[in-house]
Amino acid sequence: MSSFSRFTPLTNGLPSTVPFIGPEAIERKRGQKIQARIGANESGFGPAPSVLEAIRNNVHETWMYSDPENFELREALAIHHGISRDNIAIGGGVDELLGQIVRMVVEPGTIVVTSFGGYPTFNYHVQGFGGRLETVPYVNDREDLDGLLAAVKRTDAPLVYLANPDNPMGSWWDAGSIVAFARALPPRTLLILDEAYCETAPGEAIPAINALVGQPNVLRMRTFSKAYGLAGARIGYAIGTLGNATAFDKIRNHFGMARISVIAALAALEDQDYLAEVVGRIATSRSRIAAIAEENNLVALPSATNFIAIDCLRDGDYARNIVDGLMEHGVFIRMPGVAPLNRCIRVSAGPEESMVRFAEALPLVLRKLERSA
Repeated sequence: MSSFSRFTPLTNGLPSTVPFIGPEAIERKRGQKIQARIGANESGFGPAPSVLEAIRNNVHETWMYSDPENFELREALAIHHGISRDNIAIGGGVDELLGQIVRMVVEPGTIVVTSFGGYPTFNYHVQGFGGRLETVPYVNDREDLDGLLAAVKRTDAPLVYLANPDNPMGSWWDAGSIVAFARALPPRTLLILDEAYCETAPGEAIPAINALVGQPNVLRMRTFSKAYGLAGARIGYAIGTLGNATAFDKIRNHFGMARISVIAALAALEDQDYLAEVVGRIATSRSRIAAIAEENNLVALPSATNFIAIDCLRDGDYARNIVDGLMEHGVFIRMPGVAPLNRCIRVSAGPEESMVRFAEALPLVLRKLERSA
């Protein structure tokens, strides 16, 4: 297969890959329609009716670019969080913002600290800019704060990534531990604190905004993709000091936000009653998933996210067989990518009809695997 001869050596040396294989690709490969989409940590409950109404009422504005300063959304978020709009940067989901942060910090050979088995899209960005990952194993299915701090100090890494609550395990640290970790980091190390699942976490897990907003080596990442139900709209934001927030203006695509997506985010932020309702539905669905796991002699791990990691009590091959077997029944789920985390499968919260299909399919898959053992 031929390609352009003057791509950079870095680009030529990277694999052509996608960090997550999408459900659409699985459908194409298998020639099979997904009936229960509970694997990508989207919100199957969808956005608020008020958000859908805002989209319908403003869809005629799609011909216009969005405000390149994202002023209105930054102002609304500032009021929501009780901070200045100058502390906020907007991007096309957390994934885009992660790529921009890495671009600002990482050069070929730069060491970046993260957890072994943590969010793979972050790793994708680091490798895409020539960085070198220094990974720290999970301990008791949680990211190891002491291990991450030790790795930072040992390598003098300029960047460390921590998700709280965690993806893929759903585990979390209390706010005091997170603040202590952030304050113990060397000033030369920037913490990316990914809080994509903060709305579904217990209150004691999330530090107050003002606890870290003045610390220049911390960027907190938030999104409308999870509890707000706008994964396809691609709206994320970073919270940090004035200097950190405005640094994004040096490299970002200033017309990269879709106008209708910004309108949807503004409406979603305004409808906090619906957000509270969805958070309750997510908690109910988590309990349902945990019960299904217990009925099948599997172990649901505690979760502060919109998904549950289920310990299949064997190895990664067995968990992979469960994932593939469920897909034969039209149930799309995922699993962590590395041992020992990959002994688990991961099931997103979703509507009851998806839970029913999962509950019906799982025992069939497990029995089939036992017969073939």
